[in-house]
Amino acid sequence: MNLKKASLVIAGALVAFAADVYACSSAVISGKITPDGRPLLWKQRDTGAEQNSVKYYKGGKHSFIGIVNSKAKNPTEVWMGTNDAGFSIMNTQSYNLVPPKGDEDMGPANGNVMRHALEICSSVADFKHFLDTLSRPTMISANFGVIDAYGEGGYFEVGHETYKFFDVNDPAVAPCGYIARTNYSFSGKVHEGMGYVRFITENAELMRVAGTGEITPQWIFKTLARSYKNDMLGIDLRDGRFNKPHTTGWFLDKDFIAREMTASSCVVQGVKKGEKAELTTMWTILGFPPASVAVPLWVKDGDKLPVQVVNDSKTHLSPLCERVVKLKKSVFSYDQGGGTSMYFNWEKLYNLQGTGIMQVLEPVEDYVFEIATPVIENWRKKGSVDSKEMQTLYGQIDAVIVEKYKELFDM
Repeated sequence: MNLKKASLVIAGALVAFAADVYACSSAVISGKITPDGRPLLWKQRDTGAEQNSVKYYKGGKHSFIGIVNSKAKNPTEVWMGTNDAGFSIMNTQSYNLVPPKGDEDMGPANGNVMRHALEICSSVADFKHFLDTLSRPTMISANFGVIDAYGEGGYFEVGHETYKFFDVNDPAVAPCGYIARTNYSFSGKVHEGMGYVRFITENAELMRVAGTGEITPQWIFKTLARSYKNDMLGIDLRDGRFNKPHTTGWFLDKDFIAREMTASSCVVQGVKKGEKAELTTMWTILGFPPASVAVPLWVKDGDKLPVQVVNDSKTHLSPLCERVVKLKKSVFSYDQGGGTSMYFNWEKLYNLQGTGIMQVLEPVEDYVFEIATPVIENWRKKGSVDSKEMQTLYGQIDAVIVEKYKELFDM
């Protein structure tokens, strides 16, 4: 599909496609500040569609994998993904670029735009051209984070009529080598939008380590995706002061990066210049991150993804995400009148005895990184992904997920 045709498809489908209307946290990180020189693209997806899965799309100019809503029969919206050219994209909804009109849905085309971009774009430059072809008004109000296999990356803040690009490799734009976005745009109206407190927390964490070479996919998942800091209040639930016997162990779900509506968290780890795009890795957490584990995925042989992350033919849900959602509901379990759903059982998630859900799952995710890392490093040395080794790795990860969720939670 060419760019002009894609723009017409999007323009004609605006009413039909639902938006990712809730809130998200995200970052684009230049390879200049990562320990291995590879760029990173992170999105924490917050949405009412709590059942997420990974889908492989084959055909068109590019094949790609992406996060989709599991319950959609034939999902035409993708909420983060990467393609066989190494072009990767995600979005956060922006609420200060376009003034809302009543209950107007802000940006109904975002997921559809990303699906088409993954199908036709090979680079950040291609995506810019793609945006130029869209009919105006675009009906988009979003921050699109992008990276490619050529070392380019940044954010396009896109409104109904115009857009502005923020280059993560430009020291004048990103002096510390990263750009963070939540649910407002820097080119939008001041003090409007959403997600300012989450941005404060995220930016503080990234700023703290930007010059240390610590930022990796594993660091992002441990530090950001499962963050229970609120820098506006000056608190961190994980410091022990909010657990028994100091409190009841319950707390309010307000302005944390990890929260009840978080349905997935992904870090795309790009490639260095000169490396094959097929080495691009999409580290994927499905469901509520504190109750889930990361799984590495590749576009190559995308029709053979791990069983745990794709939709089951009978339930039409990801087996991993289905387990995670059940665990999340056991944490957000207070239901006694209106407004009580904001209370969550922090003690069950994290406690001083080390038996909380996120605590006992941490070693499981560590194991996934432990077995995957040497395999990935070997592929980088050889210059390509080995299909047989990838299937062996997928099988090991599927097996450990099934084993550990049964052992730890009897599910």
